[in-house]
Amino acid sequence: MIQLAQQSEKPLLAALRGRTQATPPVWFMRQAGRYLQEYRALRAKAASFIDFCYDPAAAAEVTLQPIRRFGFDAAILFSDILVIPDALGQSVSFETGEGPRLDPIDAPEALARLKPAVDLERLAPVFETIDRVKGALPARTAFIGFCGAPWTLASYMIAGQGVHEQTPARLFAYRHREAFARLIDLLVDSSVAYLLRQFDAGVDVVQIFDSWAGSLPPSEFESWVVSPLRRIVAGVKAARPGAPVIVFVRGAGTHLAAVAARVGADGYGLDTAADPRWARKVVGAGTALQGNLDPLALLAGGEALDREVAAALRAFAGGPHIFNLGHGVPQQTPIAHVERVLEILRGK
Repeated sequence: MIQLAQQSEKPLLAALRGRTQATPPVWFMRQAGRYLQEYRALRAKAASFIDFCYDPAAAAEVTLQPIRRFGFDAAILFSDILVIPDALGQSVSFETGEGPRLDPIDAPEALARLKPAVDLERLAPVFETIDRVKGALPARTAFIGFCGAPWTLASYMIAGQGVHEQTPARLFAYRHREAFARLIDLLVDSSVAYLLRQFDAGVDVVQIFDSWAGSLPPSEFESWVVSPLRRIVAGVKAARPGAPVIVFVRGAGTHLAAVAARVGADGYGLDTAADPRWARKVVGAGTALQGNLDPLALLAGGEALDREVAAALRAFAGGPHIFNLGHGVPQQTPIAHVERVLEILRGK
């Protein structure tokens, strides 16, 4: 039986409680980013991207920019998934036009360079950002915190950068299974601690991003994606019963069935390639699905955008839905295209 949302609830939280709404709540991954002129102006003042993430005033302002401009139903904390490796003592930097660079963990003995537990004091600026944002949001706007999933973080930590097919991490896991399992364990514990502190600081919900899961075969997917995600969700909920968690496993494909059956999240994000109707059968009628408009349809605009938004609404109908993209907002996206999506959703 479909539950209807109550007027006083934050729409995104209502969806995560299994309630279907006539107008689905909407937010976009990378909604605070380079497609916004106000973001680019502020980013230009920062010495580096990591400095930008650790500047509470700047990070809070960037978090709030898309809420002021578009009135999304949720704000997502402006930060980066690689703050956890940084807080574990791994060198992290960002090269302009080339993405993140880390000191690679290229052998089991290199794990000794990491701290035995995440340094939450290093992440104090992130918690200050949350404190600044939470009081500035409209009453019906949810606040999302996040972290990267262990497999995705390990992929960056071992390769020292984003690498196609995640070959270095996959080889490390095959060749040095015990050492890789220790790294995953450390990242699970670090993620739980980090997410709990985000809840303490004031977020309403957290999302776990597993951006690079799609390259793994079934046996490795269970070991390095499903099991770690389950442990993180269980750890968060054991300490904060009822705390809502969204899991986004990019490239999950048919593995979504295993994720939904075992992880225990309140909502599951779908990437662009996922079929929402199939996902609804797998996940169940009462669990929220999030997604999954093609970011390139958003970039294209016009009739294609209108058609794809309408198709998404039909595909997700009949269950709790959070409207989002299948990945992040492309940098070149015109502001008018984002506004058009909101016009369609909200009937304006």
